[in-house]
Order: sequence, then C-alpha cells, then structure tokens
Amino acid sequence: MAEATPPKHSARDVTTEGPVVRVVLIAIALAFAALVLILPLIVVFTEAFDGGLGTYFASLSQPDARSAIRLTLIVAAISVPANVVFGLAASWAIAKFEFWGKSFLTTLIDLPFSVSPVISGLVYVLLFGAQGIFGGWLDAHDIDIIFALPGIILATIFVTFPFVARELIPLMQEQGTEEEEAAVSLGASGWKTFLFVTLPNVKWALLYGVLLCNARAMGEFGAVSVVSGKIRGMTNTMPLQVEILYNEYNSTAAFALASLLALLALLTLALKTVLEWRFGDRITGANGH
Repeated sequence: MAEATPPKHSARDVTTEGPVVRVVLIAIALAFAALVLILPLIVVFTEAFDGGLGTYFASLSQPDARSAIRLTLIVAAISVPANVVFGLAASWAIAKFEFWGKSFLTTLIDLPFSVSPVISGLVYVLLFGAQGIFGGWLDAHDIDIIFALPGIILATIFVTFPFVARELIPLMQEQGTEEEEAAVSLGASGWKTFLFVTLPNVKWALLYGVLLCNARAMGEFGAVSVVSGKIRGMTNTMPLQVEILYNEYNSTAAFALASLLALLALLTLALKTVLEWRFGDRITGANGH
C-alpha cells in the first residue's frame, strides 16, 4: 500500500492572521523604520547641504575635519586587518580542532557584545593611563598609548573583535573537516590546506565580516571617546569631531561630517545587501541543494 504524500504548505498556508492584521503589522514595521532610520538620514543630509555645495565641501576641507577623516581611515585600516587575522585564526581553531579552553575562547569572542564600549575604554585607561597599572613604565620609556593613536586602535579592535570570527565560525563548523583531511592525505601542508581549501570556502563570509567590522570601526564613539582625550587635530575621529562641532553650534559642519559617515554606512549596507543576494548560501553555510 502506497504511503500518502504529506500535503505541501506555502508560507501563506501556515499563517492564520487575516489581511487586516498583516497590513497593520507591515504598517507598524514600516512606520518604525521610517521614524528611526529614514527620517534621521533625511535630516542629516538636509542639514548638511543646507548651505549649498560650497559650504558643504568647505566644511569637509577644514583642517580639523580632514584630520578626523584621516585618523578614522588609519584606525580602520589597522584594526580591520588585525581582526581579520584574529578572526581567521580563532574560527579555524574553534571549528577544525578540539583543545582545552575552546569554550572559553568562544565566550571571549562574544565579550565585546556584552560590555559597554565606554567600560572597555575605561579599562584601557586603567591599564595604560598615567595612573594605570603600566602607566609608570610607559611614561619612563616615553610610550604614549592613552590619548594617542595606539589607544584608539586598541579600543577599536576591542569593540570590533567579534565581527569577523562570528561570521566564520558557524560556516566552518557546518563545512566540517572532510575537505581539509582529504587535502592533508594527498600531501598538502597545513598552510597550503588553509590557503587552497579552507579560505576559498569562506571567502564570501570573510568579506561580509570585514564589511561589518569596517563599518563599526569607522563609526565607533564610546570606547574611542574615553581613550582619545578629544584633542583637536590629533585624536578626534569623525564621530568625535561631529560631537564637538555640534556642541559648538556649528551644525552645518557637524552634519556635513555626519553625512560622510552616513554615506560610508550606506555604502557598507549596499555591499552587504549585494553579498546576501548573490552569495547568501555561501555566507550562511547553506549548501544550496
């Protein structure tokens, strides 16, 4: 006797809400998104170009603004590659090997998600500040970390710590170790196995993590605010410079710089959307079959 084939259900079949409820839920979601996301962006760009293109570009060409832009790019250019190296190493170790302390390492990766950025910045001050644990030794050797570029980089690395690793770990765990074991059995070294087997399998997830990491690095405020000292033309990143300009009632310059940050964020979002659309299965680990 042939077994009955279970009926197939579409997404519409498994929901019981009526059309009115669906319309209300969609309207609430769209209204909330417009209020929290779209409306602030409109205000930022409207205020930024309120004085015309000449005023806009003049605001961005001010020495302090150019210094903030340059510092933001330098910090991102250092902290993102550092987190890529860590993320690759940590995810490869966690997904491919068994070792003592594996759970603890996984917990540490998630730590920046649960700690306030301001608290993380304060910890660095307590460690490397003038009155900190290592402050005396650093001062004796004329090494500046707090209120200098190294402190800003350390704080940024901390808050962006999880992004690359958290994109790679689930994917590597789902892929397993079969391909790596086959490569090793054919005589490939560990380094060649990583370069020609592991890395190509996670390249899109890696790029996805890099985009998220870079966006957070350029937009970080709390931790950087604590360790930077907000020295004009020296330790102000773009978010800090926006705050200073706004507090000085120079709203046009503040919104001009904020619009540049918003443009970078929108560019990141666009690239993220393209990656999800084109390579969503390779990023999330689905096999596509």
